[in-house]
Amino acid sequence: MRKIILSMSVSLDGYFEGPNREIDWHQVDDELHRYFNEHLAAMGAFLSGRVTHELMADFWPTADADPSCTETMAEFAAIWREMPKIVFSRTLTSADWNTTVLNEVEVDTIMALKAQPGGDLVLSGADLAETFRRHDLIDEYQIYVHPVLLGQGRPLFRPSDTTTALELAGTRAFGNGVALLHYRRSGSAVPG
Repeated sequence: MRKIILSMSVSLDGYFEGPNREIDWHQVDDELHRYFNEHLAAMGAFLSGRVTHELMADFWPTADADPSCTETMAEFAAIWREMPKIVFSRTLTSADWNTTVLNEVEVDTIMALKAQPGGDLVLSGADLAETFRRHDLIDEYQIYVHPVLLGQGRPLFRPSDTTTALELAGTRAFGNGVALLHYRRSGSAVPG
């Protein structure tokens, strides 16, 4: 069965975006981008909320047409265009770029997606991740901690009344100071 893997970048103090939705503090250099490309190319689909999908769709479909586009960015643009995408939205009725729109996170639908053949499913977007976590649907967490303290913003994990036991699957330090923390779920969510 395919896994659902939450893949998100956060500041050292746990924010995925600043107070004005800014993400310009992300420190994605060529080494980290190559790692993303290698990891994401093996996935079976990207799962995201509307905001994340629209952010990606505004840039990546034509990013490699820009003469200033780096080789690693061009590689990711091709990965993004070709990868099946599922966007969860109550307002979108359709989306381009190999995208399916689902209105709700329904456990049976997600379990059917997991049962299909192919690569794992990468999940992004904090609001969507919260919904998947509430339904105990996240199998792995790949959190990229950037060496910056924002002091304020939107936290990746909001308070919850469930505890999810995790086990460390690995770590990796990148030359730019970003640290990957990779955890696997070791059991189902239990009341906290």
